[in-house]
Amino acid sequence: MATTTALALAARRSRAARRRREIARLVIAYTLLAIGTSAMAIPFLWMLVISVQHPLSVGAWPPDLLPPWPPRFENYTKAFTSQPFHLYYLNSVKIGVLAVAGELVSCSLAAYAFARIRFPGRDALFLLLLATLMIPFQVTLIPVFLVMKTLGWLDTHYPLWVPSWTGSAFGIFLLRQFFLTIPTELEDAAQIDGAGPLAIWWRIMLPLSGPALATLAIFIFLGSWNNLLGPLIYLNDTQKYTVQLGLMFFKGQYAVDVTGLMALSTVAVIPTIAVFMAAQKYFVQGIVLSGLKG
Repeated sequence: MATTTALALAARRSRAARRRREIARLVIAYTLLAIGTSAMAIPFLWMLVISVQHPLSVGAWPPDLLPPWPPRFENYTKAFTSQPFHLYYLNSVKIGVLAVAGELVSCSLAAYAFARIRFPGRDALFLLLLATLMIPFQVTLIPVFLVMKTLGWLDTHYPLWVPSWTGSAFGIFLLRQFFLTIPTELEDAAQIDGAGPLAIWWRIMLPLSGPALATLAIFIFLGSWNNLLGPLIYLNDTQKYTVQLGLMFFKGQYAVDVTGLMALSTVAVIPTIAVFMAAQKYFVQGIVLSGLKG
């Protein structure tokens, strides 16, 4: 009887020790996550504070870490009226939507071919495609510019979204990895019913690839929205400018309108946050599943 009691007491002590260790690990993990989150949130919060400050308070020392009261929301009004920022917004949205649509269509078609269709030299061609990821964009910058000039697309939005319809190595790789996780039995059943490759791609692959497509869409939209070099090279007409070029107007040669720049930067970051929050679940799921098979 005493032996049984001692064993039960030892088991309870072992379980209690395991619980304490698990709680300690959780506390450490959440503490590190809180520190990392705070470090990444501080610049964004500082941008919000400056956007509602008086221009003379921006360079004060020590800096005022709290927003003033009452907040100067007229900084937003002044910034919006100084430039046609709503037009820049629409231009960026149009370019981003067209780039995302083109990337999803072209990359999914190529990824399906590399994942499911057997043809001579498929693996070697795929390796060659991946090798293009190591080529810096500065190497192709001038040749691509000359191509756009020959096509007569300078000072238009075409150079900013048409190349997306030819696919990208990263997007093809990401979707191919996801397509490899889809059971081949689904394709076999569709082929028995008479479906061809395009029907399988449209009716089976795409509906089952929501997480990977959402992940790629987020990457492409963020890249298009934050693109500064492309519009700077190809656009001359201010009516065709994007958000990133519009923000450059607040940086002069000798002075910077810091409050206006921070106000419009706050507005400019809203679409990227909204897109990520809307597809956050699919984004995380796509990142996890797209690397299961090589």
